[in-house]
Amino acid sequence: MSMKNPMRNPRIVKCVVSIGVGDGGERLVRAKKVLTMLTAQEPVETISRTTNADLGIRKGQTIGCKVTLRGKNAYDFLKKAFWVKENFIWEDSFDDYGNFAFGIEDYTDFEGMSYDPKIGVFGMDISVQLERKGNRIKLRRKEKKRVPERHKLTREEGQNFVEKAFGVEVIE
Repeated sequence: MSMKNPMRNPRIVKCVVSIGVGDGGERLVRAKKVLTMLTAQEPVETISRTTNADLGIRKGQTIGCKVTLRGKNAYDFLKKAFWVKENFIWEDSFDDYGNFAFGIEDYTDFEGMSYDPKIGVFGMDISVQLERKGNRIKLRRKEKKRVPERHKLTREEGQNFVEKAFGVEVIE
């Protein structure tokens, strides 16, 4: 991973693990329990931004939960998640800026997890944001600036980072 300029090395900013259940209540409590078991962090509830009559969702209704992982926790969780996915990811999972997302159909696929009839079966979505050091210039309070195009990650650089950092095969 060592390039000549350390500012050019990609890194994981955050990894968001989310479970959508469609409504609050008992299923949401069980989904939160699953995320707590997998990540050892307390999940937060996600709230609907719009009303969708076909799905029976109102604006402001609780519809799921998520956990944001950063640093070493994100790396460790992604190693486990890629193991569940048999160390491959589809090329279409990457966007133009190197970020990627994938899904896992059942939490019991993780090592050490077993089926609990009280919880049921829950799948999850995993989204990962990648960037280079120096992107803080677009977020800071004083002297905000644009990140130049040459400093932004590309799809290919994101794929290469995932292949090298996690030993994952990117499939077309």
